Amino acid sequence: MPLKLSLKPGEKFVLNGAVVENGDRRATLVLQNKASVLREKDIMQEHEADSPARRIYFPVMMMYLEGRAEGAVYDQFVLRMTEFMNALTNPEVLADCVSVSRDVMAGDFYKALIRCRKLISYEDQRTGRAPAASKG
Repeated sequence: MPLKLSLKPGEKFVLNGAVVENGDRRATLVLQNKASVLREKDIMQEHEADSPARRIYFPVMMMYLEGRAEGAVYDQFVLRMTEFMNALTNPEVLADCVSVSRDVMAGDFYKALIRCRKLISYEDQRTGRAPAASKG
C-alpha cells in the first residue's frame, strides 16, 4: 500500500537515511514501495535522549533507520528498556514495554516507535515535564 506524505514548505524528512527537504510550497509525495521514512518532528537527536523513555526511543529510531536490530544500538535498547522496566510498577506501562520489545524483535521498528511515544508521554506526565514542542 502506498505511503502518502503531505509536506509543508521547507519541511525535512529522512528517506532511507537521506535527509530530504521540501521546497518553498506544499507538496505531496507518494511512495509506492516500502521505505524508512521519518518526519522532522519524529527525529530525535542523540542529545535529546535525556530521559529514560527517550533513551529507549533513540535506539529504536536508529534501528528503524538502519533496518536492523543488532550490534551496539540493539544492546543499548536492551539495556535502557531493562532499566526502565525495573523502575516501573504500572502494569499498563509494563505491557507497553513488552509490546515495544516484541515489535523490535519482529523487526517492526516503526510500530515500536509509535509505542515508545506512549512511554515518553507517560514519563512526561509522571515527571511534570512539558511535552516537546513540535519541530515542524
